Amino acid sequence: MSRAPQSGSSSGLLRRINTVGVLEFAWDHDVFTATEAMDATGLTRSTVISRCAELIELGWMREVERVPEATGKGRPARLYRLRSDAGYVVGVDAGQHRVLATVCDLRGAEVSRREHPIDPEHDNAADRLALTDTTIEQALASGGVDPARVLAIAVGVPAQTDVDGASPPGQNKFWARMNPGFAAHFRERGWHTTVENDANLAAHAERALGAGRDARSFAALLSGERFGAGIVVDGALVRGSYGGAGEMRLLDYVVGVGSPHGIGYLARTWGREVRESGDLPADSALGALAVDAIDAPAVFAAAADGDVGAVAVVDRLADRLARVCAVIDGMLDVDRIVVAGGVAPVVGDLLRRTAVVLEGMVHPPAPELVPSSFGADAVIVGASTLALEQVRTGALDFVPGGAEGE
Repeated sequence: MSRAPQSGSSSGLLRRINTVGVLEFAWDHDVFTATEAMDATGLTRSTVISRCAELIELGWMREVERVPEATGKGRPARLYRLRSDAGYVVGVDAGQHRVLATVCDLRGAEVSRREHPIDPEHDNAADRLALTDTTIEQALASGGVDPARVLAIAVGVPAQTDVDGASPPGQNKFWARMNPGFAAHFRERGWHTTVENDANLAAHAERALGAGRDARSFAALLSGERFGAGIVVDGALVRGSYGGAGEMRLLDYVVGVGSPHGIGYLARTWGREVRESGDLPADSALGALAVDAIDAPAVFAAAADGDVGAVAVVDRLADRLARVCAVIDGMLDVDRIVVAGGVAPVVGDLLRRTAVVLEGMVHPPAPELVPSSFGADAVIVGASTLALEQVRTGALDFVPGGAEGE
């Protein structure tokens, strides 16, 4: 990624502001005419046309085939369009159990994705970094994207991160293993790089495209193996002095909770305990499953069918989750808590039960509890969306590629 030259003169600054205004309009529209851009930006026709010409030369836009005016009189109107293939962004979910990478164009359309599992029992920093490289390379290759055309990358990690994308050692050096120097590694390639906590990226996805769009204050609660919260208060992501806001280690000290274990972990663990207890009736759906086949979806499916053992697990989960939500609401007074992660598609009944318990724990109104619509993709959606926003916000500081022959 190279940098565009800057002008320090007042005329150069005004031209840059006008260019940014036209490019912003192009980003929000498909094909448009100079007249439409004039109406939206308040610029003169000559300014719009000259700014479009500059953006075409820079590689951000193209002029498309002209069409006759509706009256059939006069010269055909020029039509312009953002080049969605002027560059690409990479999103990465470098989780504890998998690495997922996506490549998106400048409209946010996903071009390709690749995923590889990680064995947490044999995971180490060097192998994690190498596997992430491999996953990204495969995603770029499958999408036919030259790495030189990548403008930005955002990486989500299950670790606390500072503003530079670095993580402290943490307990048992877990964070250092989850984030083995991603920021410096990808910046060496010339890519604009952001490394962010995975729950914060889930919150970013919800705020940009999901259940947080109409809420000024909400929490995105990653709820798989462990709880982690991305918090938006009064429209701003809360990170804290060292990026530790939303870390849920405090749940170790909450009565009736006692650990940051998430819904996925607890449903699986408690479901297997019930299965092995020998107390289930003969017609129990949960009892008919092999122990190692019991996971969160299996427990919730059995509960939906009225299985008494599974219902008991869901009720126990509702009490636990209500306490977690009460802590979040008591500290932050949020409008909504979005349950995100791979369990999101199956927690509808759990959230309804949790809401009833929560009503008795907090001052009204209790926060609304909703499942994320992104499922296991919450982090990757947040990563790709954030990378794209970084490009869009500072577009003229980037030099797009692939303009030749357009």
